[in-house]
Formats: sequence, structure tokens, C-alpha cells
Amino acid sequence: MVEAIHPGSSAPGARIAVLDFDGTVSLIRAGWVDIMVGMMLEVLTALDTGESEDDLRRVIEPFIWRLAGKDTLNQMIALAEQVALRGGTPPDSRTYKQQFHTRLFAVFGLRLEELRDCRSALDQYLAPGTRALLGDPREHRMRRYLASGTDDAHLKEEAALLDITRNFDGGVHGALPDPDAFSQRMLMEHILRLPVMRPHHLIGFGDGPVGIEELKRAGGVAAGLATDEPECCHTSPWKRRNLIEVGANCTIPNYLCRPVLLPMLFTNHEPI
Repeated sequence: MVEAIHPGSSAPGARIAVLDFDGTVSLIRAGWVDIMVGMMLEVLTALDTGESEDDLRRVIEPFIWRLAGKDTLNQMIALAEQVALRGGTPPDSRTYKQQFHTRLFAVFGLRLEELRDCRSALDQYLAPGTRALLGDPREHRMRRYLASGTDDAHLKEEAALLDITRNFDGGVHGALPDPDAFSQRMLMEHILRLPVMRPHHLIGFGDGPVGIEELKRAGGVAAGLATDEPECCHTSPWKRRNLIEVGANCTIPNYLCRPVLLPMLFTNHEPI
């Protein structure tokens, strides 16, 4: 179901489309939030502050969400800050990031092996309707970019395994070892500097706040993917609420609604 949050929002002259990866296109890492929450609960519970699990969830879940779409290191920096606030001595935030990746790879590494060995259908790990939305890149008038807070090397490997790299002629862009070398804001600023590019030529899709906020900051139209992972059949109320808060023009559970979504996005309204 397409929910129009700001009726009349459209980008009939769109030339650039920017898509997030995890939860927006790929389901390889479905469940990463639960893994991150579990790890952070263990770290903070070990400090023995007397806080309940619910108390700690109310602390960590908001910043996990707020920083989704940025380099994972940012979430680990926030964790280290919470440890220090409770009198603990946190290790370097990169240590936390490595611990998280170890847990994450234990789950989604098996999915990658299935894809490498052709034991899984590619579309099993794509949000429903993604392949049809992307279609044949030769038939599209828009340049498309894939952008994520996932480490660049992993992002490129996973996009290749899903056979979608060819659909992004603007490139596949992920987090780099130097946190200051890439961000979604930097990518948006680069796009807006392209010849004859204007803010109303920009459209994007994302399931996290950072991508949506940066699209809106750049003046584009943003479709929020309120994907209820891993099935992605229904709208996630939690994602929906948070996507609306950061300015999504519409929300959808997946791309199966594209016969309704695309005419709405590209209708000849005045650009916003």
C-alpha cells in the first residue's frame, strides 16, 4: 500500500535516483538491528548499573535508528559514550564495530555463502519488487546511485552477488576506512553540482533516517521503505512512524505497489 504523507509531492523531471541498500534493496542483512541491540544490551548490562533491559533499550534503540545509514562506526561511538556515562572505560569504537561485525557475519555470512554457491535464488534476498523496479538499465532515463553506511567493500560484493551493480550507472558507494571520506551528504552535494542538475531533479528511496533526511535537505522527493523485514509484506509501524518524522513524502512496504507508486511520483505536479 502506498501512503501519501505529502499529497502532490512528485518529481516529473527526475534525472537522478538514489537508493539505500540494506532494508531498501537488500535483505541479506535482515535482522541486523536485533543483533546490534543484543550486543549493546550485553555491553551496558555488564556495567551493573541497576537499569532494566527496557531502560537500556529506551537508551540505545533511538540512536541506533538515528544513525542508520551512516558508517556503523557512528553507532559504536554512541555506544562508547553510553559506557563512559555509566563510569565504564570503553575500548576504541572500532573494537565495538569489529565485535558487531563478527556477530553479524555469523548470521548473514551463511546467506552470502548460499548466494556464492548458487544455493539461493537471488530475489530471495531482495525487497519484493526490486528487480522489476530496477528493470533494464538501458531503458531508464535516470542515472541511479546506490549509497549505504555499509562498508564499501562489503556493499560492492553484496550488490554484485545480487546482480544489481549493473543497474547503478552512478556507482555503488559505501563507508570508507576514513569516516570523513564518504557520507550520504557528500554524495548529495556531489550530485547537486552535476551539470544542469537541480534539486527537483532528485528522487530517492530509503528505509532509514539518514538517507531520507539528506534527500530532503537536498530538495529531493523521498519515498520511505517501511519494510517489515524479512518478509516485507506489510508496513512496519515503527519504521513508518520514524520515516514520517524525518520527512518522507510517502511510505511503502515494498515495490510491488509500483503501478500506483511510480505514476504518483512522476505525475506532472509542480516540483517541490
